[in-house]
Amino acid sequence: MKKQVVCTLLAASMAATLLSGCGKSSKKEGSSDGVQKISIWSPTDEPAIEEWWVKKIEEFNKAHEGKIELSREAIVRADSYAYEDKINAALTSNDLPDILYVDGPNVANYAANGIITPITDFFSEEDMNDFVDSIKVQGTYNDELYALGATESSVALFYNKDMTDAAGIKVPDKLEDAWTWSEFKEVAKKLTKDGVVGTNIIMDQGEGLPYVLEQFWISNGTDFVSEDGAKADGYVNSEAGIEAATFLKSLIEEGYANIDPIQKEFHNGKAATMLGGAWEVATLTNEYPDMNWGVTYFPVSDKTGTHVSPTGDWAACVTKDCENADAAKEVMNFLLSKDNVTSYAKAIAKLPTRASSYETLTEYDTYPRSLFKEQSLETGHPRPRTPSYTVLSPGFSEAMMNIFTGVDVKEALDELAADFDEDYEKNYAK
Repeated sequence: MKKQVVCTLLAASMAATLLSGCGKSSKKEGSSDGVQKISIWSPTDEPAIEEWWVKKIEEFNKAHEGKIELSREAIVRADSYAYEDKINAALTSNDLPDILYVDGPNVANYAANGIITPITDFFSEEDMNDFVDSIKVQGTYNDELYALGATESSVALFYNKDMTDAAGIKVPDKLEDAWTWSEFKEVAKKLTKDGVVGTNIIMDQGEGLPYVLEQFWISNGTDFVSEDGAKADGYVNSEAGIEAATFLKSLIEEGYANIDPIQKEFHNGKAATMLGGAWEVATLTNEYPDMNWGVTYFPVSDKTGTHVSPTGDWAACVTKDCENADAAKEVMNFLLSKDNVTSYAKAIAKLPTRASSYETLTEYDTYPRSLFKEQSLETGHPRPRTPSYTVLSPGFSEAMMNIFTGVDVKEALDELAADFDEDYEKNYAK
């Protein structure tokens, strides 16, 4: 299996930095006339988020005039790993920003390679108690907090209500009644007709696949890797893992899902159900006002009945090239204040990471957003915290695409496990 390594945050570039004695970028301006300059990198986003950033940077700079000057570079994510590629390039020149936004599962890799520094003492105990557990777990590595974000995510099963009603399908409205895999498959079978497939599986061939599909492994009693993030053999390719992949493969093989779905397949009435994120509520409400849809819980394993759902989102870290931790701390506390977490979550249509934000975001008290809030608080599970996630993520995506096109399930998962274990043993085992 060809390994597409996302971020080669590797010992070679780190060793070169140490040997040269150059831990800071010669291009970087830490301060000017007593003004500390703090730079941020984060991905480009929807107009509402870009406007949020402009407003908040202006607000911060006005409040800290003459002391701290904040700037941000918005980086286009042209494909699944373009953002990480830019970070790799900055590593070789010691030209990282002060604050870097990273996708949650990459935190462990960045921390293990010394790219980011702990922020354990950046926030008060009162603040930390207000953040939901999942975002704190995501940002922790070796008992140190390295990252914290403003939003969380959740994925549930959207359904076309006209289609389920016409088929006489009763959709669960309580977590304890969530469809099992076999029930979900039977629903998909009934709804596959007249040019419509029963369900849509994310096929971005990037991070979307492990983000969503890991829950099938967890619900079936295993995970991609061991709890300490050190081993994949016996986990992703365990009997329970093979069962999960085989179930997903059957949806493709039996014609209930497309391996190459059209753009917005569910939104355009070509898929009757869809495993989609909480952000789809705003998309469907605003852009497809005539569509009659609903949302129900993530399906559970017949064998265990364990309820799980994905969590994780982008979070802010402080990099090794930051020259003023106090200024960075001031910026982080501003960006992740209750008010700013709340306004950011509102703008991006995602779940807030502060429990107190729900006092303002009352839309999460009513269906359908209440379902995502319930999943986030009750069944959410972050992706594996392992420095070898940079091998696991693209490797899993490739393995599943191979499985969907006919490669033996065990063979594909065994190869993924071997690749992961080799990388961990070579680069991170003590």
